[in-house]
Amino acid sequence: MGFRGNLPPVRIHLLLLTLLVGGLPRLLGFTVVAYNVENLFDGDGVAMYDDYQPDKYTPLHLLTKVQNIAKVLAQVDEGAGPDIAIFNEIELDQTPDWGAKDPEGWKTAFAGRKLDDIVKPDKDLDPELAGLPVEAWLLKACEEAGLKGYHVATTDEKPGVYDDGRPRSVRNLVFSRFPIKGVRTHATPNARSILEVTLDVEGHPLSIFANHWKSGAGDAEAEEVRKENARTLRARLDEIFAADPAADVIIAGDLNSHYNQNRRYREMKGTGINDILGSQGNELALRSGKDLYNLWFELPSNNRGSDIYKNEWGTLMHLIVSKGLYDKSGVQYVDNSFLVLKIPGLNSDVFGRPVRWSRGRTPGGFSDHFPIMARFRIAPEGDTKSWMPLNQPSRTESGPGQAVPVEIAPVDLFQSAVDAAGLPKGTDLRDGTYNGRVFAVRDVPATVNDRGYVDIELLGQSYNIFTHDKRLRTEIRKRVSSDGKLSFYGELGTYKEAWQFLLHGPEWLVPPAK
Repeated sequence: MGFRGNLPPVRIHLLLLTLLVGGLPRLLGFTVVAYNVENLFDGDGVAMYDDYQPDKYTPLHLLTKVQNIAKVLAQVDEGAGPDIAIFNEIELDQTPDWGAKDPEGWKTAFAGRKLDDIVKPDKDLDPELAGLPVEAWLLKACEEAGLKGYHVATTDEKPGVYDDGRPRSVRNLVFSRFPIKGVRTHATPNARSILEVTLDVEGHPLSIFANHWKSGAGDAEAEEVRKENARTLRARLDEIFAADPAADVIIAGDLNSHYNQNRRYREMKGTGINDILGSQGNELALRSGKDLYNLWFELPSNNRGSDIYKNEWGTLMHLIVSKGLYDKSGVQYVDNSFLVLKIPGLNSDVFGRPVRWSRGRTPGGFSDHFPIMARFRIAPEGDTKSWMPLNQPSRTESGPGQAVPVEIAPVDLFQSAVDAAGLPKGTDLRDGTYNGRVFAVRDVPATVNDRGYVDIELLGQSYNIFTHDKRLRTEIRKRVSSDGKLSFYGELGTYKEAWQFLLHGPEWLVPPAK
């Protein structure tokens, strides 16, 4: 999922192969990535969420998080990383007057020091570093991973609360290798501000809008707030297009709306993304009146998904482009280059799902969203009156807009499962290396705890055994009560910071040894 789109078979193979062996190849033009990193917080211990207080969120969590984000970004362009990265869920710094405030100051603070030397699992951060904003740590992690040359832009939001009493906790962020010519913050009542960044792309202006709209895609009340987000953005777009109908604009980020929001939730009285903003899927309509196109339509409908909710794929992350990116002047979208950045063995588990961030004692994982990316270039002709050629242009779909279910097929997974008995003594399964992997576990001691759940001991560590199948839960308890041990295939992960092996169906429970 996420790689096929309208690409020819040879290119499909190339993209899948390069992701498996170490990164997307550096191709024509420049790359843009949008990534909800699932709550990246700094290390000063001052946060609006209980989960990010010092007793739960340590310097090791911060180090692991920024290094893992950099690992994902380093899969782009043979390790060089994206030229423009738009981030969501970056902490709104609660101590903005503490520490350096600009990228040059951050570099001075980190000068001559490696993150692995600065951050020690059993020690607090140095006082002069603890208050640095989290984008400083992320920039440092990117540079150490070989992703260099970024300028930084973020909103000017201040700590506090919204009018409805909710805390202002996270914001949007942009890293760009192109010079930043302007930054604006667009506020909406009771919503995260939209970040507008104007870039100079080899002499051509490019406007980036970083968005993170209110959560709850299926919630009609939340949709009313998202409509206000959309009105704020639409009003600014109308200003830009009135001045220049061929303006080059990219709208990016987590809109907490599906690309087909108005068809998926027909009971809603209009939607922000479709009915107010004007996101749509007819590529050719850009030539006859429409001014925005959603790049999700570059992929077949059953391959669209960047996140999962209730075992269904969602499309909450977006890259939406203006019609100016289809003419032959200035910046131009590279046709059919849209991808979901889903890397097997890294941020994607054995079922192709996101490997979520885990805040357990040993942190690991990435995010509950896959990043999405697309490629752009400078148009060769400088002609705003002509359109670039398209290969199989997409057209808006009809129909009810059902969600795509997450498919889990275990047969091949069992053949490639990690044999727990073959691991060296002392192996730490919680170091982040094994998250999302399927394990084959044989005859391991097991007990039923006071809450009726099953616990096991494996390689000196305790794990819960869980399944969503009620009949299977009963069978597992019965097996443990009778034999005092268990054999199974299980996916390693965490739930509410507790480590567990998840069994996805009856076939995951192995018959007892005779």
